[in-house]
Amino acid sequence: MSELSVNHLLGIKYLDKKDIELIFETADHFKEVINRSIKKVPTLRDTTIANIFFENSTRTKLSFELAEKRLSADVVNFSASQSSVKKGETLIDTVNNILSMKVDMVVMRHPNPGAGIFLSKYVNASIINAGDGAHEHPTQALLDSYSIRERLGDVGGKNVVIVGDILHSRVALSNIFALKLQGANVKVCGPKTLIPKHIESLGVQVETNLRKALEWCDVANMLRVQNERMDISYFPSTREYTQQFGVNKALLNSLDKQIVIMHPGPINRGVEITSDVADSNQSIILEQVENGVAIRMAVIYLLAAKK
Repeated sequence: MSELSVNHLLGIKYLDKKDIELIFETADHFKEVINRSIKKVPTLRDTTIANIFFENSTRTKLSFELAEKRLSADVVNFSASQSSVKKGETLIDTVNNILSMKVDMVVMRHPNPGAGIFLSKYVNASIINAGDGAHEHPTQALLDSYSIRERLGDVGGKNVVIVGDILHSRVALSNIFALKLQGANVKVCGPKTLIPKHIESLGVQVETNLRKALEWCDVANMLRVQNERMDISYFPSTREYTQQFGVNKALLNSLDKQIVIMHPGPINRGVEITSDVADSNQSIILEQVENGVAIRMAVIYLLAAKK
């Protein structure tokens, strides 16, 4: 059996193409499992996994927890807002206290970029990055690519546009790395103020006209505007943002082809996409959620096999 080239999942930039292929093949197997009447496998019966979330999360946390339980792992949930972190405890102390309870793997979301990398140097457990600040969110990018592969047969050669708040988005960065690694063509689209300088150095093109971007692409990944990460105003108003960068059904129907619509969630309905787009047959948003569990099962399983 082939194995991952890494001992942790800290970011897509540390993976190679073979890693992604192995994760997808493993996820195919687990997708069959979660669609059976008995959805559990005893694979990780003796493994303990700690979910440590220093930032709020609904979908990612639930998805990881479900993935861990489907693999029969023991799960410990830790939320920083109800913990000694509030009393000034350091990250390493927090995690070491958890590890002293004999935890094998840590799934961590943290507001600071690089928190998982920092931690991986100091603790003897596999670390899975569930989002570090505006840096990376590797499992989201993997499930996004996996969902494209499922709908279109392959990611290589496809035209994918990522629309919205690229500047504050860890989803965008991880997606760019993952899509480029698999041979897709990538553009980003959004207000100039929300597109990072030098983003072209990652091998992507910038398109500020949404209609042109949609006419070019096979897949549009719609990101929400991350108001909680903004200390200043990046565009005049939500209404103006929606007029320029929101996708509605009339706009989709006016294109001369059917494109696939994705969204990592949570959706601000009526801002970046309207409800009739989110709920249409062009949208694979619910497939992304289902695939998230299979992908996270695959990542956890493959990392546990390295121990």
